[in-house]
Amino acid sequence: MSTRSESAIALRLAELVRDLGGRFDASAQAVLDELAGSVVGLLPGAQYCGITTATRDGAVETVGATHPFAFVLDEIQDRRQEGPCLSAAWNQLTIAVDDLTVDQRWPRFRLDALAETPIRSVLSFQLFTSRKQAGALNFYAEQPGAFDGGAVEEGLTLAAHTAIAWHIARRDEQFRSALASRDIIGQAKGIIMERFDVDAVQAFELLKRLSQDTNTPLVVVAERLINADHPAR
Repeated sequence: MSTRSESAIALRLAELVRDLGGRFDASAQAVLDELAGSVVGLLPGAQYCGITTATRDGAVETVGATHPFAFVLDEIQDRRQEGPCLSAAWNQLTIAVDDLTVDQRWPRFRLDALAETPIRSVLSFQLFTSRKQAGALNFYAEQPGAFDGGAVEEGLTLAAHTAIAWHIARRDEQFRSALASRDIIGQAKGIIMERFDVDAVQAFELLKRLSQDTNTPLVVVAERLINADHPAR
């Protein structure tokens, strides 16, 4: 891939993440769906795209996709505990399937995938790996031999930029979640302060004690207190 092409891809993904990050209601799911929709048009031969995560205990999830086929293939890999996306996420940086009708690497996945989808070519790239979770960027096509060596090279560039966008999206979602949790805890503190005539420090200590005594996350204790004080009608 030329330097100009790499720059164009980097600029497109950066613009997408910036635009979505500027929307208060932009969830990580929205970011990842739009990322998948953007990168699939940048890889020659690709018809569909999906972003897969997998945990060490075997749970497989589709966190971004352009077509239901991505969900079906990930569900098969979750069920069979094998497949190209899992192999890319955990074991290898890149997995290429030229023709699923003859590829023998994941026999149980292969049979189900052929029975449930028209997908024949798969190209998967590792996005990230950690102690508990791994992720992969996956491209699919219905015709065999859809991805050549040039597609692999371009896919590596797309995966690198998508990994950056992934971390930005997750970071922003965690930040919004932290702000929401802080607001909930603040409301619960206010209820305790008013009801028991205590200051903010004492109210927070009471919330912590309730959390510890019930082995319940602090924000959940706060939510229950708010709901009890203002029951839904």
